[in-house]
Amino acid sequence: MSNFDFSPLYRTVVGFDRLASLIDTATRLDGVQGYPPYNIEQSTDDENAYAIELAVAGFGDDDLDLEVKEGQLIVIGKKDGGAENRKFLHRGIAERGFIRRFQLADHVVVSGAHLKNGLLRIELKRELPEAMKPRKIAIGGEQSHKVIDARKASAA
Repeated sequence: MSNFDFSPLYRTVVGFDRLASLIDTATRLDGVQGYPPYNIEQSTDDENAYAIELAVAGFGDDDLDLEVKEGQLIVIGKKDGGAENRKFLHRGIAERGFIRRFQLADHVVVSGAHLKNGLLRIELKRELPEAMKPRKIAIGGEQSHKVIDARKASAA
C-alpha cells in the first residue's frame, strides 16, 4: 500500500483540518482489523438510528469497555487469561483482546449498548441541532414581508 503525504493539504485548506486528518487516518489502516467481526445497521423505522453489532463470543460485560473520544467510538475487549489452566483439543473461539475503532459522523451519539448471546449491540442516534434541520419557507404573501420587515427593524 502506498503512503500519501497530506501536509500540502493542511497548508492550503483552512477549516478542513479534521477532514484531512480523517483521510490520513484512513490511509494508515492496514486492513488487518478483522477481529472481531461486526455489522453496521440502519433502522428501518428511523433514518437517524443506527446500530453496530460486534461478535464477541466468550466476552462478558466486565471484559468490554466502550468509550467515545474526539468523535471516535472505541471498543476494547480484554480477557483475564483464565484459559492457561485449561487444556484445549481444538480452540476455535479466539477470545483474544482487541481494540476496534469506529469514526462517528458529526452529531452522532451513542444512545446505549447491551450484550446478548455473544453479540455486543451499540445503539447510535444522529441528533441534528435545530438550526441544521430542514424547514419550510413560505413563498410570497404577508408572511414573507413580515420576515423582511423584522430584519430591517433589527438592523436599525
